[in-house]
Amino acid sequence: MKVAIQGELGSFSHEAAGKMLPRAAVVPCARSGEVFDRVESGSVSAAVIPIENSLAGSVAEHFDLLLNREVFIHAEFPLRIRHNLIAPRGVRLKQLRRVYSHPVALDQCRSLFRAHPELQAIPFYDTAGSVRHVIADGLRDAAAIAPRQAARQYGGRILLAGIEDDQQNYTRFLLLDKSRRIVRGANKTSIAFALKNVPGALFKALSVFALRDISLSKIESRPMRSSFAPPSSGKRAGRSHAWEYVFFVDMLRGDDEPARNALRHLGEVAEFVKVLGVYPAAK
Repeated sequence: MKVAIQGELGSFSHEAAGKMLPRAAVVPCARSGEVFDRVESGSVSAAVIPIENSLAGSVAEHFDLLLNREVFIHAEFPLRIRHNLIAPRGVRLKQLRRVYSHPVALDQCRSLFRAHPELQAIPFYDTAGSVRHVIADGLRDAAAIAPRQAARQYGGRILLAGIEDDQQNYTRFLLLDKSRRIVRGANKTSIAFALKNVPGALFKALSVFALRDISLSKIESRPMRSSFAPPSSGKRAGRSHAWEYVFFVDMLRGDDEPARNALRHLGEVAEFVKVLGVYPAAK
């Protein structure tokens, strides 16, 4: 089984994929769009993508891709994010002048740069990719911030471990593929919907859940991009206008009668509704 991730081998996505699909072969992709392309084309069986971080918030591009691509969520996994300062072997901390990593990782390790003002933070496209860069290029004054797995993957040495500012640092990853099967024990449903910009529209939409005592664990709005509705909505797609939004909601119910009734009711008041996945909530 092949599973696609965005980023390099040794990244947090690689670690999450190993936790969710231990026996799968991981296929690294440079772009998030390529991950979804591979799933839709069938060149991989599944994908593991980050959807939100407990400190940095949502991965906006992945919400947009979930809306516009024909994929389905089957599981979620919260990965504890532990950052490490990784350098080529033989390089010591006092030699460092540059630190590469993904901008989010750099931002989550501010205390390192306060303690070492001589270090310049340099944004890079990927955490594990930054380790590969400093080691492959033999940089003697540079290190990278990345997972422990990246040090093993590329032969780096961990100079400092656990350098993240906040210990409550988790990223929620999703497992998705093309099938719309619902796994046993599913008790969480992710949906997207759009509303007309009229008074009370959002109140009416949320009331379909309140009337049935359905708890919502997340609600977020995103600007609507290019098409009015995804093709699977069953409604004709058209051009969106500025300041139109899509609401993404996670409800703590699976495929049961209250959930199905809520979705039918929501379909009566919304412009479109798309079910993104029905899956077991992470413990």
